[in-house]
Amino acid sequence: MKVVIADDEPLARTRLRSLLNDMPGIELVAEAGDGHQALQACAEHAPDLVLLDIAMPGMDGLEAARHMATLEARPAVVFCTAYDAHALSAFEAEAIDYLVKPVRAERLTAALDRVRTFRAGAARSATALDGATPPSAVDSAPRSHLCARLRGGLRLIPLDEVRYLFADEKYVVVHHAGGEDLIEESLRSLEEEFSERFVRIHRNCLVARDRIVELRRSPEGQVTVILRAVEQPLEVSRRCVAAVRETLLQL
Repeated sequence: MKVVIADDEPLARTRLRSLLNDMPGIELVAEAGDGHQALQACAEHAPDLVLLDIAMPGMDGLEAARHMATLEARPAVVFCTAYDAHALSAFEAEAIDYLVKPVRAERLTAALDRVRTFRAGAARSATALDGATPPSAVDSAPRSHLCARLRGGLRLIPLDEVRYLFADEKYVVVHHAGGEDLIEESLRSLEEEFSERFVRIHRNCLVARDRIVELRRSPEGQVTVILRAVEQPLEVSRRCVAAVRETLLQL
């Protein structure tokens, strides 16, 4: 079983590493100090299990688990945390187990057994799933980033830097401060999740509400929206004009 340890505390990583060294059939492939590094380790090593802390700087463990749930080689997650108050959120994130620090050897062993059982069941049902998108995790915890898959890694895109989202066949193109990236999520699901942040201007486009500068109407009656730091005006469908105008009035 390939394992990644993700914890911002070196002593906690050392303890887990020591416990794993005494357990047969375990290969520690990487260690990470935050959620971003944990996702990169998953992209590089395709681990079977991530031992994941929750309270970490930057991207915390709950958000990292949500992104891990979208990976093609989705790892099992076991949370390791000093706080039992996160237990409900952890299981909403479809964690296999929840260990409270300091992690005891017998509890870690039991968690690894649960992961093995889970992996065996997942393998049996893989054909039945037939490539279906894995369920989203932590619906109650809004994401702060979008995750784009790159060859050999992942790119985390802060939502604050996203200017607009454009549907292109089965992908969505994220236009952001650093350029453009493709993500494998539907525009509809993004609209539902981030309805307070984005407004639909067309059946294939969502724009960041706080980027809207003005609406323009051409002599032919075509309405476009101007976004801050976006050169090209974007077409607004007739059905969406009222909602965009209302958003502009509220800014």
